[in-house]
Amino acid sequence: MIGIILFGALGILLAIGVPIAMSLGIAATVALISSPTISVSIGVLAQRIFAGLESTSIMAIAFFVLAGNLMTKGGISRRIVEFANSIVGNIRGGMSLVLILACAFFAALSGSAPATVIAIGVILYEDMVRVGYKPERVAGLLVVSGGLGPVIPPSIIMVVYCTITGASVGDMFKSGMLIGICIVISLVIVVLYLANKEQWPKAEKKISFEELSKSFFSAIPALLLPIIILGGIYSGMLTPTESAAVAVVWSLIAGIFIYKEVKIKDIVPIVLDSAKGSAMILFIIATSTAFSWLFTFSGISKELVALITAMNLGKTTFCIIVAIVLLSFGTFLEGIATAVLMVPVLWPIAKSLGIDVIHFGMIVSISNVIGTMTPPVAVNIFSAASVSKLKIGDIVKGQIPFFVGYVLVFVLIVLFPFFSTVLI
Repeated sequence: MIGIILFGALGILLAIGVPIAMSLGIAATVALISSPTISVSIGVLAQRIFAGLESTSIMAIAFFVLAGNLMTKGGISRRIVEFANSIVGNIRGGMSLVLILACAFFAALSGSAPATVIAIGVILYEDMVRVGYKPERVAGLLVVSGGLGPVIPPSIIMVVYCTITGASVGDMFKSGMLIGICIVISLVIVVLYLANKEQWPKAEKKISFEELSKSFFSAIPALLLPIIILGGIYSGMLTPTESAAVAVVWSLIAGIFIYKEVKIKDIVPIVLDSAKGSAMILFIIATSTAFSWLFTFSGISKELVALITAMNLGKTTFCIIVAIVLLSFGTFLEGIATAVLMVPVLWPIAKSLGIDVIHFGMIVSISNVIGTMTPPVAVNIFSAASVSKLKIGDIVKGQIPFFVGYVLVFVLIVLFPFFSTVLI
């Protein structure tokens, strides 16, 4: 009975447009008050909400959001684009390859899909259209390439997942690095095929060694960031939170003293904007903690695990079902909201079936990323629309070939755990 009230209230609240964080908290409160079998003070929910934020790993989210904004405003993303252009700009469709590589580089800095779309799109979109690329193709590629943000570490969604399940952030990041490279390769293959089939533009001027060297040296402060972030984590010298804090400091130094594109007066607006973005994520995590606690405390989780176990589902079958469920949720819920809502429900079942926590985490992370590309709630498409001023339908049509390549990699991940666990 309490399960019906819990999820029924949540569904009604979401349907009428109540924000996900508020919906989770209100649904948990309504279910607890109306339950005849649970005699627990309502104050316990408040305690659980605060307990949901009592984790040093969660602090990494706020730092990564701030570092991403500093990178965008401080000229780091532009140097990355210039360096990528010096590498592959001369190939037919070269600027499309530049877009993919720039998104991959920026993904290794920000951990956010919408941030990647906007940061790279603002720099490249107009120039690509001006030299002859189809606007809908550019916007579509931007949507899918921006999906590298939460896959190539650092990744905000991976930090959230590890906070919920207790998985190793370092192991998740290692897995994300390999899978991110696979996605980049799949996108490059699709771009090279379409570039020759549709005769995309080719740069007439070849990049000289001198220009390549100049762009490389200019990009060194930007390229040092992923080394600082990932090197600190993998070496064991820094925790993910400490690494994120160091990334903020280095982004600030690069923006103010090296590239000189961030002024002292810009710092307060950047911090405030980052605080708003972080607060939204943390509010969702806090209320979802109370929701998940009630789900477990009421015995629903235990009953669900017993039910699935009795069905004798194999690991692969269960992973396929989870992928379909998460992809469905991703069409109308934001990625982090989907993770904090569904992982506490699904992970105990996956664990009982012997599914590796990193493999399951990659299924969760990438299915949520795909959700950012599928309407109606598709933040990557909305971000690309804000940059390109195109209609949503045109962007969706333009992204189809690239989207298929992304999904094929996801299918391999679901079916073959090896891809997720080979590096750990």
